[in-house]
Amino acid sequence: MSTLPPRTPADTNAHHAPSTAMRPEAGTGNYRPEPVSFVRRGSRLQGRRQQAWDEYAPQFVIDVPRLEADTSVDPAYLFDAKATFGREAKLVVEIGSGLGEAIVHAARTNPDTDFLAVEVYRPGLAQTLQKAGPLGLTNLRLIEANAPEVLATTLSEGTVDELWVFFPDPWHKTRHHKRRLVKDSLVPLAARVLKDGGTWRLATDWVEYAAHIAEVLRTAEQFENQHPDTLGLPYTEDGERIAGVAPRFAGRILTSFENKAREAGREATDFELVRTPRP
Repeated sequence: MSTLPPRTPADTNAHHAPSTAMRPEAGTGNYRPEPVSFVRRGSRLQGRRQQAWDEYAPQFVIDVPRLEADTSVDPAYLFDAKATFGREAKLVVEIGSGLGEAIVHAARTNPDTDFLAVEVYRPGLAQTLQKAGPLGLTNLRLIEANAPEVLATTLSEGTVDELWVFFPDPWHKTRHHKRRLVKDSLVPLAARVLKDGGTWRLATDWVEYAAHIAEVLRTAEQFENQHPDTLGLPYTEDGERIAGVAPRFAGRILTSFENKAREAGREATDFELVRTPRP
């Protein structure tokens, strides 16, 4: 697997050290004082997934240095897009890339853009490799990691042109809402990595989660909603509507996941925000 040198301690102190909320707990190496947005499932690979991993992981998967957890990232590590892809190009990062349908399609149809997929589930990454490997894509890389850590320290500030968060786990039960990926604490992390004028795209097929996302984004001072006056689907029995909804993102292929949602009567709600200039 490809590796990049970690930052030196001096570099780490000088550039974007992790915020207090994201620091390891003293003496434990635990980098997750807040609940994560996933429950770790089996990462064992078999059959074609294992074959794809063995054949294509050295080309596509970034072998990031870990702390204790196998989806953690050492905060001293810094992703270098230019060194990784061998060029300077627009960078799109997808958080929670799932089975890879959206990002592989995007990488195939946009060869002048570089793509980074961040996903915690190795079987999903393996299926991404099954799709990307035979295509010989050179503009796609994968990181197996917890997304907030990648946004907090792995990516340099102001280096991402587009950030995608498509169909995150809605965590329906009230007691599990703290696990949701899209919440107030995600906003400064997204703002940190995006360039001034960079785009943050989100989508969900659950209207209740769409309402939650809309409320989070409504107070996101670092962003400007590109469709502030557009109303989306009603999400209450009283027919209250979601404000700030974007048209469906044309660059997102209709995946098998979204097709199943449609068959179940759930349509996607999109959001599009632009990073405002830094002071």
